[in-house]
Amino acid sequence: MSLNAQAAPTAVDEVTSICQNLLRIDTTNFGNNEGAGERAAAEYVMELLTEVGLDPLFFESAPGRSNVVVRLDGHDSTRPALVLHGHLDVVPAQADEWTVPPFSGENIDDMLWGRGAVDMKDMVAMMLAVVRQMVREGRKPARDLIVAFFADEEAGGVYGAEWAVHNRREIFEGATEAISEVGGYSTMINGQRAYLLQTAEKSLNWLTLLAKGRAGHGSQVAQDNAVTKVAAAIARIGEYQWPYQSTDTVDALLRGVADLTGLPYEPENPAMIDQLIDAMGPAARFVGATVRNTTNPTQLAAGYKANVIPQVAHGVIDARFLPGYEEEAMRTLQELAGPDIEFQTIHRAPALEVPFTGNLVDAMTRSLRAEDPDAAVLPYMLSGGTDNKSLSQLGITGYGFAPLQLPETLDFPALFHGVDERVPVDALKFGVKVLDRLLSDC
Repeated sequence: MSLNAQAAPTAVDEVTSICQNLLRIDTTNFGNNEGAGERAAAEYVMELLTEVGLDPLFFESAPGRSNVVVRLDGHDSTRPALVLHGHLDVVPAQADEWTVPPFSGENIDDMLWGRGAVDMKDMVAMMLAVVRQMVREGRKPARDLIVAFFADEEAGGVYGAEWAVHNRREIFEGATEAISEVGGYSTMINGQRAYLLQTAEKSLNWLTLLAKGRAGHGSQVAQDNAVTKVAAAIARIGEYQWPYQSTDTVDALLRGVADLTGLPYEPENPAMIDQLIDAMGPAARFVGATVRNTTNPTQLAAGYKANVIPQVAHGVIDARFLPGYEEEAMRTLQELAGPDIEFQTIHRAPALEVPFTGNLVDAMTRSLRAEDPDAAVLPYMLSGGTDNKSLSQLGITGYGFAPLQLPETLDFPALFHGVDERVPVDALKFGVKVLDRLLSDC
């Protein structure tokens, strides 16, 4: 090995600074193509990739909505390619609510603080650090690897993965599997560290509820009030208690938790399900939303003056339905809303559920246990959504695997879209080791 190669930084050396630099770039996504976009972050990604001799593709779906993709040849290019993807955008942050400025990227007690620290500039940094190390060392991944950095995931991927699937289909040629965010992180269950590998995600349904009535003077008797109609519908939906329903992924997860804890599991017994979920520590926040459908009202709007009865009123709900229950849940939702309510779709994406078996799952499990030999690895369902929804339109099977070994006391799920988002530096260093092993093995 040459002296230059010996002196080259490793992924463990680089991942912290790469993540900090990403956190300091404001890529806030307000939705509706509003905001600065992802260009500055995409240019930084391009710089890191070209610096090691790669020739990445840069494209924009709209001004400032930047995406970067690079393909690496694998040892066996006859095998189907793997997509490793992340998103560069983040949700908004209210600076006055934070302990530190949300785009400061500060390192406080070996924790990196900033919007995107867990969603998902941590994984983007790990991807970049590992790819750079592999290229410097002249190592190839096990099979062809398509590394993608997308825009707009936080608003459904319309300007990112969704756009690429419909307009740059050739990027994904030969790919059958994908890895992205919100899986592979650890939680403690009855004193045993377990890593949750994401094999399913609920559907995404952002829906407007529209009501029409008769406009008039606010002093009159209103027999046909649009505000009353939509408010009543929103209240019924928001207060509805969806029943517990079982899916293959959650069933396998709860059986695994039962094995680790010795607690009983009966799929038809909600009390036992709750007990198992509670045993999962902070991860219960995610898992608790995957045993039922959810429909949360998020917005209300009507009228323009205190003494004018408006003709139209609307509300917005964020509905997340379990795989296999989407049509049934939509019928229930329409019944709850009532006949006076018209539904309009803001954005819709399907639920996903894939097997917790196969070569890729085995490789992910091996890569975790190589760094943490006593670990348990369990499947779980994400209550939110990822860009794997878009890639599924091409028949690509997607998993969530952004490996992080976390402190038992850290409420990790609460940090997603939350205040004071942060990630441990040691978790990033653990993650690049696992990811490097995986890409060499899968």
